[in-house]
This record gives sequence, structure tokens and C-alpha cells, in this order.
Amino acid sequence: MDFELNEDQRMLAQTVANFAKNESPVERFRKLRDDDIGYDPGTWAKMGELGWLGVAFPEEVGGFGGSFVDCALVLENLAATLVPEPYLASVVLGGMTLLQAGSPEQHAAYLTPMIEGETTLALAHSEAQSRYDVSSIESVAAPKDGGYELSGTKVWVLNGHNADHLIVSAKAPGGVSLFVVPRDADGVSVKVAKTIDGQKAALVELDSVAVPGEARLGEEGSGAAVLERTMDYAAAAAVAEGVGLASTMLHMTVEYLGTREQFGVKIGSFQALQHRAVDMYAESELLRSISMASMLRADEEDASARRADISAAKHQLATGGIWVAQQALQLHGGIGVTDEHDIGLYFKRMYALNALFGDAAHHVARYASDPAFLETGA
Repeated sequence: MDFELNEDQRMLAQTVANFAKNESPVERFRKLRDDDIGYDPGTWAKMGELGWLGVAFPEEVGGFGGSFVDCALVLENLAATLVPEPYLASVVLGGMTLLQAGSPEQHAAYLTPMIEGETTLALAHSEAQSRYDVSSIESVAAPKDGGYELSGTKVWVLNGHNADHLIVSAKAPGGVSLFVVPRDADGVSVKVAKTIDGQKAALVELDSVAVPGEARLGEEGSGAAVLERTMDYAAAAAVAEGVGLASTMLHMTVEYLGTREQFGVKIGSFQALQHRAVDMYAESELLRSISMASMLRADEEDASARRADISAAKHQLATGGIWVAQQALQLHGGIGVTDEHDIGLYFKRMYALNALFGDAAHHVARYASDPAFLETGA
């Protein structure tokens, strides 16, 4: 497995990093977290113009024909300054689901405009009882007049408060199916909720929402398999973003240790704190390495190999990534737990990523239940 980035990927990473530093510092996130939307549609459109929204999509749908590695590199570098635009929610969750399940006509209608930065998407799949099981769905899609009538409640829909279109999972007669629903359709109600990391999600209620037959993505009953694959993409994306957070928190902590004085000396001169900073570096690099493996595996058709590497990476985020965040907060002392200092914002985002798309226990269980793992007797 080749972990070396090519020249185009290195240029992409550097361009995104420069954009985040110069045009979207953390102060911008602080300002927008209290905004009704939580991000700037103009900046989203600019990302579309720069081509970042389409790096992982094929050229026939308006993308650049790259791979998921390119998408992960964008997320990693956007994380450095907590850029609030809904890249994970719209590109990864919404876009990858549409790419897998949509027809060419649906790609043209919903995916291409998102890639161009004209619209955003949201995946409404999670329900109160579902936890991380994409098949645990109580929402229903009842056939009616050649189309469907959707009813149910979706929780913690990322970007659901502002997306132009929702991709909704519901049980049709043939099984779990996916439907594209305009956010402003009759019968759709959206309640905004703030998340622990200062971003926004939505509670979406569907009350007999009528959609035409062509709103269904793929065949009836194909939705669960599509969502499983999307969750793999999303987990790998969360790990990539976590790499950006861990790297930035390490840098901030080392800088703080070199400036904060106690007993008349810089606290960075204390050997015990130097050791902890080195351990933070080691954990950050371990997370980076396993993230690279997961992003390379994300496009892999072999489900067993893909899930193994992605679950291992998500577990490392939940252990090593969280540990780096905890150490960063502790080494900053009292100022670290106040909203005044930026380190707490990164800490909260790391915890949010840990909870999304499967926590440590979920991914350990998934890894251990893989048939290949069981056959080895490991």
C-alpha cells in the first residue's frame, strides 16, 4: 500500500491549508456558530469554484475524477481552523450516497449542483432507536398514486437545517429504500439543534410527505447496502478530519508550553511535560498513518478489507485521537476549559467525531465479527 501523495495531492493539501489559514481562521468559526445557518453560502460556492467539492467524484457527474484520498485531504486541512462549511455532511454523506444509488438523471439534478457549490445536501438516516444500525428504521414509505408517502422522524441530521435536498431512508414494501426530498416540501418540518462542537444539526419530521416515484434512489430494498458503504466513507472522513485536529492541537500545545511561565521558567522546560508532548506526537502520527490506510481502503470493493482498516482507524480516533485532545486540554491548564481559548473548540470537535459513525465499542465489535477475522482464530 503506497502512502506517498502524488504532486497533485500535495498541491491540493497545501492550497486548502492556505485557504483555511488566510480566509477562514478560527475567529470566523466563532462568529458563524451563532449564525442561523452556521456557515457562509458564499464560501461554499467558492469551494465549488475551486473544485474541492468534486475531487472524489467522476468527471461524468461534474467531478474531477480523483479518489477518496483527495476528499480526505481536504477534510484534514479544513479541520486545522475548524472551517464550518458542511463538507462532511454534504460531500461525503449526501454526495457519496447519491453517487452510489442515483441514476444519471438524478446525478444531474442533485449531485452536480452540489459539486458546483450551488446547493447542499443532507443525509437523513438516523433515528432515535437506530444508534449505528442503518437498517433500524421505523420511517415508512407507503406507495401512493405512482409515488410514495413518507412518514417518520429523523434525528441529528447534519446540515439538515439548511440543505436544499434531504436524502431520506424509509421502509418501502421492498425493504429499506432511499428518497430525495426537498427540505421545503409540504409535510417536512425541521427543528434546529446545536451540537456539542458548536455546529448545527436538525430534527426532521416527515408527515405524509408525497414524493414521485422518480425521487427513489435505486431499487426498493437497496438502501441499507448503500448506507453501509456511505458510513464507511463517513468514518474514514471523520478520521481524516481528526488527524487535522490532532496535529493542530499538538502544535498549539507545544507553542503554549514554550510561552507559559511558572516558577519563573517556561513550563516547556519541565521534562515531564516534554515527555507528554512527545507522546502526543507519537499518537498523532499513529493516527495519521492508520488514517492513510483507511482513506486508501475507502474506495475498495472488497468489503472485508475495507471495513477492517476503517474500523481500526475509527477505533484509533476514539482512543489515540481523544487522548491527544485530553492531553492538550490538560497541558493548557485552566484556560483550556474556557471558551476564551481555542483549544476547547478542537477538543469538542474531536469528541463529536468520536461519536459519529460508530464509537470505539461499535468498531471493535464490527472488526471482531468479520468472517476473515473469525476464520483465523485470532
